[in-house]
Amino acid sequence: MTRLFCRALGRLFLVLATTCLAFPAAALELKLGLQATGTARWELAAMQALGLDRTHDLTIELREVADSRGGQIALQAGEVNIILSDFVWVSLQRHAGTTTTLVPHSLSVGGLMVDPAAGIAGLADLKGKTIAVSGSPVDKSFVVLAAAYHQATGGVLADDAELRFGAPPLVNELLTTGQAAAALNLWNWNVRAALAGKTELVSIPTLLADLGLSATPPLLGWAFAEDSPQLPAITAFIDASFATKAALLTDDALWEQIRDAMNVGDDDALFTALRDGYRAGIVSGYGPDDVAAATAYFAVIAKEGGLDAVGGVAELSPGTFWAGGFR
Repeated sequence: MTRLFCRALGRLFLVLATTCLAFPAAALELKLGLQATGTARWELAAMQALGLDRTHDLTIELREVADSRGGQIALQAGEVNIILSDFVWVSLQRHAGTTTTLVPHSLSVGGLMVDPAAGIAGLADLKGKTIAVSGSPVDKSFVVLAAAYHQATGGVLADDAELRFGAPPLVNELLTTGQAAAALNLWNWNVRAALAGKTELVSIPTLLADLGLSATPPLLGWAFAEDSPQLPAITAFIDASFATKAALLTDDALWEQIRDAMNVGDDDALFTALRDGYRAGIVSGYGPDDVAAATAYFAVIAKEGGLDAVGGVAELSPGTFWAGGFR
């Protein structure tokens, strides 16, 4: 009986072992906070079209946030594991004692678009004009523009021009309907403005160069807590993100697959312009040089915009960029 029992027990263990091997390991679960619109949705659509979420054993739960501030609040509350945010905010979180950190997502930044009929040939011509601005008076791009204007003219842009702050779609509407002579907006909205006959007077990278910065840092990135219990899922997502970007850089057919997510309809010119603009800002890797560029950028913003523009902190906090993701 003992021998028969042992044989039966052995067969049972074999069946159990085989059954366990037949089932895949539990997927890595990630709560991703994103706005309903925005170019990050394109990447997510491409990632899923390529099956890279499955390749990395990821189950992604998408949670919509109203805006960048909404995403930041959701991350702080633990409602999501990862969001898109700017590195200045991440630096402030680290200064406050959190473990928030960031992996760069995009190099794309906006610029100043003008109506050709407005007679604006240089920054000095902004005086007396109505300028629509995406964001607020402490928005980093506006601080850069205001600093460059002061450097070129000696004047204060907020005193010399009528400024109208608002969300990107509103800013684009003000420019394209003639209610503003110029607009400082996100790159993807500037693409739409260009197709509507507006022209770029100057880009943010050019303004930064005029202010003494030799390199434009990746302003936007994936932000998360580096001590998060979901770090394996976050790491897998970041790997999938870089792999998706690599595909988007060269695969035209993939762009056709995500066309619906881009909200371009049958407008081939807009589709192509947005695709090419996105490709121009793709981050293929990052390291100490990017950290140095961000440090210099932070110093310029603090100097030109005052400490209010950087939350009262004069220097970039160590660890703002996640060294664990250098590549």
